Amino acid sequence: MRKATPCLLLVILALSTLAVAQTDDDYIARMEREHRDDMPVASPAAETQPAVEVVTEDVVYAELDGKKITGFLARPKNSKGLPGLIVIHEWWGLNDNVRAMALRFAAEGYVALAVDLYEGEVGEDRDGAARLARAARDRPQQVEENLRQAWKFLGQELKVPRIGVVGWCFGGGWSLRTALALGDGIDATVIYYGRLETDPAALESLTSPVLGIFGALDKGIPVETVREFESALDSLGKEASIHVYEGADHAFANPSGTRYNAKAAEDAWEKTMAFFASNLRRPE
Repeated sequence: MRKATPCLLLVILALSTLAVAQTDDDYIARMEREHRDDMPVASPAAETQPAVEVVTEDVVYAELDGKKITGFLARPKNSKGLPGLIVIHEWWGLNDNVRAMALRFAAEGYVALAVDLYEGEVGEDRDGAARLARAARDRPQQVEENLRQAWKFLGQELKVPRIGVVGWCFGGGWSLRTALALGDGIDATVIYYGRLETDPAALESLTSPVLGIFGALDKGIPVETVREFESALDSLGKEASIHVYEGADHAFANPSGTRYNAKAAEDAWEKTMAFFASNLRRPE
C-alpha cells in the first residue's frame, strides 16, 4: 500500500478539522432555526415570584486571562450548610430572566450562582445570540475553566456541601459538559434540551445522576438523539431519568423566549426540584 504524502496528510487533517467545525456550526444553525421568530423576553418561568425572600448580589467568581467574570448569586438569608447550584444561561446570555430563575432556585433552599459564559455580553436578538454562541464554541477550554472556577467559588469560598448544575438550551449542553469535566465534583446534573453526547466512551467520566428534560417537537435536539443518549447512559450503568414531553418544542421551559409550554414546563420544574432534593439534600 502506498504511504500518504505529507501534503496529503495535511489535506486530510484540514478536512477532518473542517468536518468538526461544520458539525458545531450545524448545531448552532439548528438553534438559529429553532429560535427564528424568538426574542429574549421574560417567559412565565421567569415571571414566577420566589416563594420566600432571598438575598442577592453580583459576585466575581472567576478570572480568565486577567479578566474578572461576574455572576449573579442568590441564596436564602440563612444559607449555611445549603447545597449549591451552578445555573447556566440559555444562548441569550446572563440576562434578567436567568437572574429571576436563580431567585426561584434560592427560594427553594439553594445557593444559586448564575454564571456568565459570554463574559459580560448578552444577545438581544437571534443573530446576537448566535454570534455569542459561536464565540463560546471557539473557546471551549476557556468556557470550561469559567465553569470550573464557578464550582470552586461555591465549594471553597461559600463552603456548600454539594453542588448541582442546571442549564437550558446552550446552557443545557454545558450542564452536561460540566458534569463530564468535573466528575465526582458534581452531585446532580439537569439538562434542559441541551446538546448531547452519545458516545459511551465520552460519557464514561460521568459520575452524577442525570435528569434530562426534552420536547418531542424539538428539531434542534431530536428525540432520536435523546434516545441514543439514554441508551449510552444505560449501557454504562449510569443513573439517569430522561423525560420527553409530547407537544413541547425546543425552549419550552426557558426563562427567556416566546415558546413557553406551561403544562410541560411546570411539570419539568417539579421534577427538577424533586431531583435536586433527592441528590443534594441527602443525609451525610
